[in-house]
Amino acid sequence: MNDLEVWRIKIDEVDLQLVKLLNDRARYATEIGKVKLTLGLDAYSPRREEEVMKHVTTHNAGPLSTQAIRRLFERIIDESRSVERIYMHEQKNPKNK
Repeated sequence: MNDLEVWRIKIDEVDLQLVKLLNDRARYATEIGKVKLTLGLDAYSPRREEEVMKHVTTHNAGPLSTQAIRRLFERIIDESRSVERIYMHEQKNPKNK
């Protein structure tokens, strides 16, 4: 096996870990949706999203730039919020499932 193949295998392994972690995050967003429904809150929480951004960017040691981390997490948060909203909508409108 050459160096390129070795590094590609490592990337493939990381990609699978990322898929698992992203799905874990989406499941947690559903659980948060349950709590928000009980509390009468909206799925969108700009203050919390900014807290997440600050947390991940201040813990970024590179080589990805802060801007790159921010862009990635904007997308991750958007998809998590979508999962949360879908769950909340289905709970409010069970006949539309």
